[in-house]
Amino acid sequence: MLSSELAAESEGPGSALSPESVLAQLDRILSSPEFQLPERGRSFLRYIVSESLAGRAQRIKAYTIAIEVFGREEGFSQEDPVVRIEASRLRRALERYYLIAGQSDPIRIDMPKGGYVPTFATQLQCAKHAPPEALPPGAPPDAAPNVAAEPERRSGAQKNATALIVFLGLLSAGYWLFHFPAPLRAPPDGTKTGPQAPVLAVAPFADLGEGPLSKLYALGLREELLTDLPRFKELRVLGRETSKALPAEAEAAPVLQKLGVGYMLTGAVRVADDRLRVTARLLEADKGEILWSQSYEQNLSSGGLFAIQADIAGKVASAVAQPYGVIAQADVARSLRQPPDDPDAYFCTLHFYIYRAQLSPEKHAAARDCLESAIKRFPDYATAFAMLSIIYLDEDRFLYNPRPGAPAALERSLAAARRAVELDPANVRAQQALMTTLNFNQRLAESLEVGEQALALNPNDTELMGEFGTRLALSGQWERGKALLSQALSRNPGGSAYYRGMLAIVNYIEGDDRQALIDIRQSNLQAFPLYHLIAAVVYAQNGLDAEARTEADAFVKMNPKFIPNVDAELIKRNIGRDDRAHMIAGMRKAGLTPPPDAGAPGH
Repeated sequence: MLSSELAAESEGPGSALSPESVLAQLDRILSSPEFQLPERGRSFLRYIVSESLAGRAQRIKAYTIAIEVFGREEGFSQEDPVVRIEASRLRRALERYYLIAGQSDPIRIDMPKGGYVPTFATQLQCAKHAPPEALPPGAPPDAAPNVAAEPERRSGAQKNATALIVFLGLLSAGYWLFHFPAPLRAPPDGTKTGPQAPVLAVAPFADLGEGPLSKLYALGLREELLTDLPRFKELRVLGRETSKALPAEAEAAPVLQKLGVGYMLTGAVRVADDRLRVTARLLEADKGEILWSQSYEQNLSSGGLFAIQADIAGKVASAVAQPYGVIAQADVARSLRQPPDDPDAYFCTLHFYIYRAQLSPEKHAAARDCLESAIKRFPDYATAFAMLSIIYLDEDRFLYNPRPGAPAALERSLAAARRAVELDPANVRAQQALMTTLNFNQRLAESLEVGEQALALNPNDTELMGEFGTRLALSGQWERGKALLSQALSRNPGGSAYYRGMLAIVNYIEGDDRQALIDIRQSNLQAFPLYHLIAAVVYAQNGLDAEARTEADAFVKMNPKFIPNVDAELIKRNIGRDDRAHMIAGMRKAGLTPPPDAGAPGH
């Protein structure tokens, strides 16, 4: 209940800071798509506001917040940073809300640094540069003056002075703060489809050339990037109007920080002597540091304007936005330095890519637990469902942490993939998951059709390229599959070693034993059983018998059921009869002992 003092305060209809008006403002904030916090942060805000209005501000301490909001046990360590971390996020979210959506709201709710007790003030008080007046529980009724009628009493000169102060304050905050439209916003109905993924701003590329051609390429390149980058659904990209409104690099940093933008892509274009040179840079907004820089040069006679700028934009987009790309690596490094105690849903996608890079049972379990938690908090988060589909599939194909009982792993995988596509048909990770699980559900033609659609959605996504290339190759389209795998690895050398191992199989099937040996040695996935099988076959084919025997023994120890059921395992992967026979012959050469009739016609 509200304290008696505040209840008395709320009786007058003109009371701008009545408890009811504060609660109405709280609802206004929480329902706004511009207030971008996960549910735990929203619960934090509800708690501190309700406790203050109920006369219990003295209870708002880190300890009680940790227990009552974040569910910590009563004996938790005071070193636990969860409250400090969430408080910092909440302050940023409130500041961003009032910069974008709450400029005309009647009341401002803040949480000053140094504590967790909220303050409530009218926007007019803030405009007059008065310190925010709290409604401290137990304060006398006249502690918060009724300022609702004050404009009626002020002179015209006072009004003009106040307007001038507000105007100058807005200018000092930065003109561009009021030109950031839809790209940062959630859907219009307020539905939360996912957590706060990294936000990228694309600044206008500088024109360093001589003449109109350079300017044309600079504008065209930005447009191509604003088309290519949003296809990567693990990233949010500010739109065209925002991009045009961005100031120069140095001036943009504080603006981007205010809006919670993590990264800015910028660069320059120069045209001289029939040569085009593009320099692209990715900056981390909060530090202003250059995370990545790359130059691209092309002869203008090598293609038309559209083809050249599309090619360069595709390379830039792949480098910075793809899985295992520059932004993903920066976020992984940051999360490993300061892992949140209770990872939010975006952090779970990083868990997924860490798992995909190592393919270990331990990482698989961690990613599965995290993603299952994520979809409970964000039931409309398509990317999490897509990743969970692949995680479930790996219970079956790799025998990682299988769960007994129904539904089976393949059924759960297909259901999660279909849910992901239903939520976001343009999500490439969702299409990739559907393609892969359909493949293992023995629906090859449908799987490859989905793969073609996904590649058309984002031809620069190297994770998709690698998976689709694998499915094509194992289905018998070795040449095209190899081309996609090679393209994925050339664009993203730091990507999944799994695809390097798949390239080793392709080269083995095609008889390029030396290249297969190079590929498998570069893969080196020691925790992944199938790596050891491929290595055993490739080593044996290159006459490295001792190494082949070692890898064969390691594989049998990790997956003893595979070789006795080798035909079924290879059929599960849609490998054709002739290719199965070739691979089984390689296993025998490596010292493995498939059944005598394995690989024979009819199997």
